[in-house]
Amino acid sequence: MAAVRKLDAIDDVIHQKVRLGVMSSLMASGECDFNFLKNALGVSDGNLSTHLTVLEESSYIRVTKEFHGKKPRTTYTPTDSGRRAFEAYVAALEEMVRR
Repeated sequence: MAAVRKLDAIDDVIHQKVRLGVMSSLMASGECDFNFLKNALGVSDGNLSTHLTVLEESSYIRVTKEFHGKKPRTTYTPTDSGRRAFEAYVAALEEMVRR
């Protein structure tokens, strides 16, 4: 029964590997743009876009769209709730590993 409770502590939004990669990158860098994330994670535009939408809808990331000259640039930053969720996720994993 204790193992089930520990698994319940794992955030399913973050646990998917692309979203975990996005959140890890954002926690390390503070801000990343779409092309950086796409190249760093080795995923397609559509795949990354889908996962970013899940994180945005969960209020874990903030999306900023702007233009640099004539080129559009989209950047992502973790929200305070996203930072807390990521820290809780890491703590839950650490707790599982220690047991």
